[in-house]
Amino acid sequence: MNAHAKSGAPAARHARTPHRGDFSLDARLLRITAMAIGIGALSTVAARVLLDLIRFFTNLFFFQSFSLAERSPATHTLGAWVIVVPVIGGLIVGLVARYGSEKIRGHGIPEAIEAILFGKSRMSPKVAVLKPLSSGIVIGSGGPFGAEGPIIMTGGAIGSLIAQHFHLTAAERKALLVAGATAGMTAVFGTPVAAVLLAVELLLFELRPRSLLPVAVACAAAGFLRPLLMEPGPLFPLQTLVPGPMTLVWCVVAGVLCGALAASLSLSLYKVEDAFGRLPIHWMWWPAIGGLAVGIGGWLQPRALGVGYDVIGDLLNNRLALGVAVALLAVKAVIWVISLASGTSGGVLAPLLMMGAGLGVVLSHVFPGNDPMLWPMVCMAATLGGTMRAPLTATLFAFGLTHDSNALLPLLTTSAVAYGFTVLTMRRSILTEKIARRGYHIYREYGVDPLERHSVDEVMTREVQTLDARSTIQEALAERFGPGQAHRGFPVLRDGAVVGVADRALLAAGESRPALTVGEACAGAPVQFALPTDNCRAVATRMARHRLERLPVVRDAESMALVGVVTRSDLIKPSLAHFDEEEKRERLRGLPWRSG
Repeated sequence: MNAHAKSGAPAARHARTPHRGDFSLDARLLRITAMAIGIGALSTVAARVLLDLIRFFTNLFFFQSFSLAERSPATHTLGAWVIVVPVIGGLIVGLVARYGSEKIRGHGIPEAIEAILFGKSRMSPKVAVLKPLSSGIVIGSGGPFGAEGPIIMTGGAIGSLIAQHFHLTAAERKALLVAGATAGMTAVFGTPVAAVLLAVELLLFELRPRSLLPVAVACAAAGFLRPLLMEPGPLFPLQTLVPGPMTLVWCVVAGVLCGALAASLSLSLYKVEDAFGRLPIHWMWWPAIGGLAVGIGGWLQPRALGVGYDVIGDLLNNRLALGVAVALLAVKAVIWVISLASGTSGGVLAPLLMMGAGLGVVLSHVFPGNDPMLWPMVCMAATLGGTMRAPLTATLFAFGLTHDSNALLPLLTTSAVAYGFTVLTMRRSILTEKIARRGYHIYREYGVDPLERHSVDEVMTREVQTLDARSTIQEALAERFGPGQAHRGFPVLRDGAVVGVADRALLAAGESRPALTVGEACAGAPVQFALPTDNCRAVATRMARHRLERLPVVRDAESMALVGVVTRSDLIKPSLAHFDEEEKRERLRGLPWRSG
C-alpha cells in the first residue's frame, strides 16, 4: 500500500499542474523579436557613424583636414600646441551638455542602467543625436576613451525611441533598449556573444525569454551586418600556447593584481570626481579642465591620446619595451581618470583593456616559464571583469577580440579571481557608484523569485467559508461577522458561482436597507479573481494594484466556480520555503548503513 502511494505521488502532482512550463510566455514576444532585428541593423549603422565621427574630428583637430581616413593622433606635428586641442574639445562638449542635454555626460553604461531601472527605459531623441556627436568630438580631440560607452548609449536610445513610437510597455522598452545597446557594441568590436553576456550581467536585471531573445537576435543581426560596414575578423588576432597546469597558480596571482588595479582605478576616479565637485565653477567648464590634463599627458606621451587600439595591439603582441609600456600606461591612467571625472563624454572599456594589458606586460617579465603574450590578454580581460564586475562578459569579450581558444581557461580563471577580489573589497563597481551618487541604489544579484516558482493552487486555502448572494445583509452580518468571525472577507456565491467578495465595510454601507441582499450589495463592481494556474507573482501584483487582501480562486472564468481563496498570508508561504533554503543549516544525516 505504501509503495503504491509513493509511486503514484509524482503522477498526482503532475496531474495537478499540467499547465506549468519552464517560462512565462507572451504572444507579443515574436513581434518584439522582429523589431529587435531592425534595431540591430540601425545600431550597426550608428556604430559606423560614430567611428566615422571619431576619424573626422581626429583629422580636423590634429591634422586640419576634412577626412575620414584612420590616423592616429600620435602622429601629429603640432608640438606643444597639442595641449590646447583637448581643451577645445572639452569646451565644446561642456556647452553641448549644458545647452543640449546633460544626459550625454558620463560613461554611457551607467546612464543606460539608470534609464532602465529608474526611467522606465525612456530615452530622448537628443541623446541619440548628441551622444555620438559629443563623443566624436571628445575622442577626436584626443580624449583617452573608447567608442563602446557612447555606442551603448546611442544604440540604447535608438531601441528606446522605436519602442516608445509603438507604445510598448516598460518591460518591452527595456528589451529593445538593451538590444540596441548590445548590438552597437557588437558592431564596434565584433563580439556578439560577449555583448549578450553584457546584457545579462549588467543591463537586463533578469534572464527571461522576453528579454534574452530580442537581445540575442539584435546582436546576431549586428554581427552578420558588421562585415558590410567595417573590417571583418577580430580586432586583435592572437594565438597563444596551450597553458600548462602551473598556469593556474599564476592566474590566481594575476587575478588578485588585476582586482587591485580595478579597485584602485574606481577609487581614484571618484576621488577626483569629488575634487571637481568642490570647484567654485559651473560643471560646464569641467571637461575643459580635464582636457588640459589630457593635453599635457598627450604632449608627454602622444600614444596616450585617443582610443588607442593600436597601442592595445602592440601590448598584446609584446611589441613595446617594458619601460615604454609602463610610462605610457601610467600617463593613460592619469589622464583617463581626470578626464572621465570631469564629466565629459566617453567610455571605459578600451582604456581598461589598455591598462590591464599594460599590467600583463609587466607580469610577463616576472612570471617564469610562460607564454609572454598570454598575460597581457588575460590581464586585459581580468581588469575589465573586475572593474565592471562582469567576469563572463570579460572572458568572452577577450576571446571575441582575439579568437584565441587556447586562452579561454586562463581568461575565465583570472577574470573570476579579479571579480571575487572586487566583490569582497568594494561595495559598488565603477558603474553603479555613479548611479549611487545620484541617489539610487542598485542590487545586482538576481534569481528566481519564490513567487514566480509557485502557482496559486499550491498555496491557496481550499476549505472556504462563503456567503449566499440571496442572504440579506442582516443575515450575513449575523452569520459571518459576529463574535465568532473567522475572516475579514468572504466570497459571495450565487448557484455556486462567485459574484463578489463581501467584508464588513461593504455590508455596513447597506445596513440601513434591511431588504438589500449581499449579492445586490456586491453588484456594480467588477469581480476580481484568480485561477489555480495563475502565477503567485502575478496574483500578488493584482492584489496590490486593487488594494485587496484576498482573491477568490475559480475553476475558470466562464463558470466562476469557487475552488479556493488566496490571501496575502498565503503568498508568504513560498518566501518561507526560500528562507529555509537560504538560512537553515542542517547536519549530515545518518548514513544508510550500520556498522557491524
